Amino acid sequence: MTEEAQTSLKRTLVGKVVSDKRNKTVTVLIERRVKHPIYGKIVARSSKYHAHDEKGEYKLGDTIEITESRPLSKTKNWVATRLVQKAAEV
Repeated sequence: MTEEAQTSLKRTLVGKVVSDKRNKTVTVLIERRVKHPIYGKIVARSSKYHAHDEKGEYKLGDTIEITESRPLSKTKNWVATRLVQKAAEV
């Protein structure tokens, strides 16, 4: 397999950083909208993922892309790959 084909096998998600308190780790909230199986209403579902941030460059409120990786710790299986949108200054 080529290197490009291997990278496409990994899942990527885009979400918002909700915590940057830990060293080299950010918590990312992924929100998705799904149709309820019985009632048909569109419902918001969310999941939190812990992502590796080696340089500590992503801050609270940033929208980032995370990519699946090998297990880095007990709860960390994702790596922050790029900044999609910087958080608004308060």
